[in-house]
Amino acid sequence: MLFEKQMQIDGDTDVYELDPNIKAYALKDVGFQVSNAGNYTLERSVDPTSPYNKNQMLKVTIAKDLSGFKMATTNASGNRRLNIFKGPHAEGNVEQYHFIMQNLIDREILRKK
Repeated sequence: MLFEKQMQIDGDTDVYELDPNIKAYALKDVGFQVSNAGNYTLERSVDPTSPYNKNQMLKVTIAKDLSGFKMATTNASGNRRLNIFKGPHAEGNVEQYHFIMQNLIDREILRKK
Protein backbone atom coordinates (compact mmCIF):
# COMPACT_ATOMS: atom_id res chain seq x y z
CA MET A 1 0.00 0.00 0.00
CA LEU A 2 1.37 3.38 -0.96
CA PHE A 3 1.45 6.39 1.30
CA GLU A 4 -1.58 8.61 0.79
CA LYS A 5 -2.38 12.24 1.48
CA GLN A 6 -5.79 11.33 2.96
CA MET A 7 -6.98 8.16 4.69
CA GLN A 8 -10.19 6.79 6.14
CA ILE A 9 -10.60 3.77 8.41
CA ASP A 10 -13.12 1.13 7.28
CA GLY A 11 -16.52 2.13 8.69
CA ASP A 12 -15.47 5.64 9.79
CA THR A 13 -17.13 8.72 8.30
CA ASP A 14 -14.14 10.97 9.10
CA VAL A 15 -11.29 11.45 6.64
CA TYR A 16 -7.86 12.32 8.03
CA GLU A 17 -4.80 13.98 6.53
CA LEU A 18 -1.37 14.94 7.83
CA ASP A 19 -1.27 18.22 9.69
CA PRO A 20 0.92 20.76 7.84
CA ASN A 21 2.67 21.52 11.18
CA ILE A 22 3.77 17.89 11.73
CA LYS A 23 7.20 17.48 13.33
CA ALA A 24 9.32 14.33 13.72
CA TYR A 25 9.86 14.93 17.45
CA ALA A 26 6.07 15.06 18.01
CA LEU A 27 5.81 11.60 16.43
CA LYS A 28 8.35 10.21 18.86
CA ASP A 29 6.63 11.93 21.81
CA VAL A 30 3.36 10.14 20.98
CA GLY A 31 5.05 6.75 20.68
CA PHE A 32 5.87 6.31 17.00
CA GLN A 33 8.83 4.03 16.36
CA VAL A 34 11.25 4.38 13.45
CA SER A 35 11.15 1.29 11.19
CA ASN A 36 14.13 -0.21 9.33
CA ALA A 37 12.99 1.73 6.24
CA GLY A 38 13.03 4.99 8.22
CA ASN A 39 9.24 5.39 8.37
CA TYR A 40 7.39 6.19 11.58
CA THR A 41 5.00 3.50 12.84
CA LEU A 42 2.45 3.48 15.64
CA GLU A 43 0.43 0.49 16.80
CA ARG A 44 -2.24 0.91 19.45
CA SER A 45 -4.90 -1.43 20.79
CA VAL A 46 -8.46 -0.16 20.40
CA ASP A 47 -9.67 -2.43 23.23
CA PRO A 48 -11.02 -0.11 25.94
CA THR A 49 -10.48 -2.65 28.73
CA SER A 50 -6.73 -3.11 28.32
CA PRO A 51 -4.01 -1.52 26.18
CA TYR A 52 -2.25 -4.90 26.24
CA ASN A 53 -5.11 -6.78 24.54
CA LYS A 54 -4.04 -6.65 20.91
CA ASN A 55 -7.01 -8.39 19.27
CA GLN A 56 -7.89 -5.23 17.36
CA MET A 57 -5.21 -2.69 16.53
CA LEU A 58 -4.95 0.75 14.97
CA LYS A 59 -1.81 0.91 12.84
CA VAL A 60 -0.52 4.23 11.51
CA THR A 61 2.59 4.56 9.35
CA ILE A 62 3.97 7.94 8.28
CA ALA A 63 6.55 8.28 5.51
CA LYS A 64 10.05 9.21 6.64
CA ASP A 65 9.85 12.50 4.72
CA LEU A 66 6.43 13.26 6.34
CA SER A 67 4.81 13.46 2.89
CA GLY A 68 2.09 10.82 3.32
CA PHE A 69 0.70 8.15 5.59
CA LYS A 70 -1.36 5.01 5.79
CA MET A 71 -3.54 3.65 8.55
CA ALA A 72 -5.82 0.70 9.17
CA THR A 73 -7.53 -1.23 11.91
CA THR A 74 -6.34 -4.83 11.85
CA ASN A 75 -6.26 -8.06 13.78
CA ALA A 76 -3.32 -8.71 16.12
CA SER A 77 -1.04 -10.12 13.43
CA GLY A 78 -1.84 -7.25 11.05
CA ASN A 79 -2.71 -9.50 8.11
CA ARG A 80 -6.47 -8.82 8.07
CA ARG A 81 -8.28 -5.48 8.11
CA LEU A 82 -11.17 -5.09 10.53
CA ASN A 83 -14.16 -2.78 10.72
CA ILE A 84 -14.25 -1.80 14.41
CA PHE A 85 -17.51 0.05 13.85
CA LYS A 86 -19.38 -3.27 13.65
CA GLY A 87 -19.65 -6.13 16.09
CA PRO A 88 -20.49 -6.73 19.73
CA HIS A 89 -17.67 -4.54 21.11
CA ALA A 90 -18.02 -1.71 18.60
CA GLU A 91 -19.04 1.02 21.04
CA GLY A 92 -16.00 0.64 23.31
CA ASN A 93 -13.57 0.07 20.44
CA VAL A 94 -14.79 3.13 18.56
CA GLU A 95 -14.54 5.26 21.70
CA GLN A 96 -10.91 4.15 22.20
CA TYR A 97 -10.16 4.71 18.49
CA HIS A 98 -11.52 8.28 18.69
CA PHE A 99 -9.45 8.90 21.84
CA ILE A 100 -6.26 7.84 20.02
CA MET A 101 -7.14 9.91 16.95
CA GLN A 102 -7.93 12.98 19.07
CA ASN A 103 -4.50 12.69 20.68
CA LEU A 104 -2.88 12.67 17.22
CA ILE A 105 -4.96 15.72 16.26
CA ASP A 106 -4.05 17.56 19.47
CA ARG A 107 -0.33 16.92 18.82
CA GLU A 108 -0.65 18.35 15.27
CA ILE A 109 0.14 15.03 13.61
CA LEU A 110 -3.19 14.47 11.87
CA ARG A 111 -6.23 16.60 11.24
CA LYS A 112 -9.76 15.93 10.07
CA LYS A 113 -10.47 16.86 6.49
